[in-house]
Amino acid sequence: MRDHPIRRRPRSRAVAALAVAALMSALGASPAYAAADDTERPTAPGPITVTAIDTTWVELTWTASTDNVGVVGYAVSALFEDTGRAYSTDTTSIRITDLRPSRTYTLSVAGLDAAGNRSVSNPTLRLTMPPGDDQAPSAPGQPVAYDVAATLVWLRWAPSTDNVVLDRYEVYRVDAGGALTRVSEVYQNPPGRTSTQVSGLTPNTTYTFVVRARDEAGNWSALSPPVTVTTLPPPPSCAVRTVVRQRSDGFVAYLAVENTGTTAVNGWTMTWRFWASQELRALWGAQVVDRPNNSYLRVRNTSHNAVIRPGGTVSLGVVATGTQLPEEVTLNGGICVVADK
Repeated sequence: MRDHPIRRRPRSRAVAALAVAALMSALGASPAYAAADDTERPTAPGPITVTAIDTTWVELTWTASTDNVGVVGYAVSALFEDTGRAYSTDTTSIRITDLRPSRTYTLSVAGLDAAGNRSVSNPTLRLTMPPGDDQAPSAPGQPVAYDVAATLVWLRWAPSTDNVVLDRYEVYRVDAGGALTRVSEVYQNPPGRTSTQVSGLTPNTTYTFVVRARDEAGNWSALSPPVTVTTLPPPPSCAVRTVVRQRSDGFVAYLAVENTGTTAVNGWTMTWRFWASQELRALWGAQVVDRPNNSYLRVRNTSHNAVIRPGGTVSLGVVATGTQLPEEVTLNGGICVVADK
């Protein structure tokens, strides 16, 4: 028996022909060109019968196909949702291993002759594997709010562990009275993701979030410890003036960001365009926070310029390599208009 990973998607006739040729080779059969006169496909195999099963494997059998020349083998597939594996055998039975407990697979079998003609698949069999996992995952770690804005927050947490495999995390908002409202699902395909964005929040409002994990057998972990977060006030309106001096290896930029709103800003972050290939040589008037998506530079206030009163201005200086100048400037998430020079 040979198996090959497959993913359900439309295939051209040429690709299908190559797949059949590969299977013929795996079975030791003659290639299609050796039997060019044979265009008759085999009959469909008989219905699939389960002869033995456990939590991670199944044995199948079926009635043989017939053909005007001769059947050389069978193509077998086991699909779960849109992914699965393809197998080949030269008998009318097969043992499929490495399946998952409690998953529902769609099984199919098609007969093949030496000329590469393929029968229609017999009626498929939907088979749910026996449950084999009753152990719940461990609770995720307490979420951490590592990026907070007026209407959204990014959360991350230490991962759960499980005796088989995790399916997903679910993030809940804890409402008044302790009711839970699901606000995000983080699927583990591929595995390892332990962060999410929660959006659609109200500015200047306090929220509490918890996380729990689910494994592929449907077992749920306990809830994580809660985290409480207060979103920022609505983004201020702002305007930016930029003066740039070009250098042979980059530029020096001076930014003057004005609070054009009617409310003082007390504590701020700013972002602007900054390519991954650029190097920051110097910065004054602010402190570096990070470089989101390797496309922006994010900075925050220093201890002496956290407050920007209405009509007030904060000044920053940047020395950097590259040609991408500070553009798309934001102040606490609000996009600053480019002020008249």
